[in-house]
Amino acid sequence: QVQLVESGGGLVQAGGSLRLSCAVSVRTFSSFPLAWFRQAPGKEREYVAAINLSGVGTYSDSVKGRFTISRDNAKNTVYLQLNSLRPEDTAIYYCSISVSSSWDYWGQGTQVTVSI
Repeated sequence: QVQLVESGGGLVQAGGSLRLSCAVSVRTFSSFPLAWFRQAPGKEREYVAAINLSGVGTYSDSVKGRFTISRDNAKNTVYLQLNSLRPEDTAIYYCSISVSSSWDYWGQGTQVTVSI
């Protein structure tokens, strides 16, 4: 059974930083792409960043240059470094993995709140 557990969220002032972690229980972690999504109050869930098997990240335009996705295959963990945070980054952040189909397993989410 695949399980994902996010951590690292919290309250931060605008311009600050956070690092989110997502520990994944899955065999051959290194064989799967991973991603982060977020959902703000009253809005649909949106894509934030993804990382492929080679460790190359891709980003939505709204976070490009501010967020960095990375993975540690030895620890079965994917990270999201959030820098230069803005109030509009406030959301629940979810990690996801593609095992059998696109983004078929999800974590429970971690709240990020950015104050003015």
